[in-house]
Amino acid sequence: MNDDAIHKKYMNRCIELARLGLGSTAPNPMVGAVIVSGNHIIGEGYHHKAGEPHAEVNAIRSVKDKDLLKNSMMYVNLEPCSHTGKTPPCADLIIENRIPVVIIGTRDPHDMVAGKGIERLNRAGVVTKTGICCEQCIELNKRFFTFHSLKRPYIILKWAQSADGFIDVIRHKADPAQPNWISGEISRMLVHKWRTEEQAIMVGTNTALLDNPQLNARHWPGKSPMRIVLDRTLRLPSDLHLFNGRLPTLIINESKDEESESCIYKKVPFNTKLLPSLMTLLHQRDIQSVIVEGGKKLLESFISAGLWDEARIFTGTQNFVRGIRAPEIKGHSKRETVIEKDVLTITLRCSDFHNDLHC
Repeated sequence: MNDDAIHKKYMNRCIELARLGLGSTAPNPMVGAVIVSGNHIIGEGYHHKAGEPHAEVNAIRSVKDKDLLKNSMMYVNLEPCSHTGKTPPCADLIIENRIPVVIIGTRDPHDMVAGKGIERLNRAGVVTKTGICCEQCIELNKRFFTFHSLKRPYIILKWAQSADGFIDVIRHKADPAQPNWISGEISRMLVHKWRTEEQAIMVGTNTALLDNPQLNARHWPGKSPMRIVLDRTLRLPSDLHLFNGRLPTLIINESKDEESESCIYKKVPFNTKLLPSLMTLLHQRDIQSVIVEGGKKLLESFISAGLWDEARIFTGTQNFVRGIRAPEIKGHSKRETVIEKDVLTITLRCSDFHNDLHC
């Protein structure tokens, strides 16, 4: 096995470890680290949760014989940090433990790192090599890269549509507030799993009124996302699930700024600047990913503005014949999966940042 194949083997293990932190590390990235000596893994670890030790720390701690470190290689999918945040710099820890070689998947896009970790290692005599499995490493941390490169959250659009292409039937104000289910039970369970993986979930006023959604992850273990609702004139009644105080809820409106323990009212202009202002607000609040589960109007506003990264679309088996047409969307790649009787289509939009900036 040549050096490139060996490097890819251990970098893939880093990625595998890093994924274990999905849904827990934000606003930090998912990172895994592997330490190799004599073609054997002597230590490995990953970042479990924001505020807790980083992957490099956990990997070094797992090594039983620390004397082996001075003749080892560390693999890590993201550039080791060089600044003090809630934890000390990982670059310094690597230097202190005399690890001579560090193989890095991608450079860190964060302004406080962005090559500084590699520079610090090199100045101390540590040999570094970057760009191993670069595309896979960026894909792993697509939320983190989008947030720091584009200064906005990673946006996932999600909806379900009938076999004949409708997102909903025509509903009236007198109708009781309840979801109009199109997808099956397993698909809905998958949606709740997705919710544990993202930081926020968004709906518009009409969806809140018609469906009275809880927007939590009750059908999958894990943390529920922050709820975001667009309510321009603050006409949503206080007895909706969104205002039950069980989860932080951000209410975007155009009349007041106010915060309580669970409800945060933020004023933004409801005009052509709505989505850019909203992206700025979410970036300021360190929200790196959002699932948009709104109705057609909200979904199409993101599509027309080009503010989306993925669309996850369930197509059910029933025909509505008439109703509200599902949004139309085009991306650079698409894949389909069958879930019971539903078809899940995931469409990806071409990234606005380039891999070579970080490899």
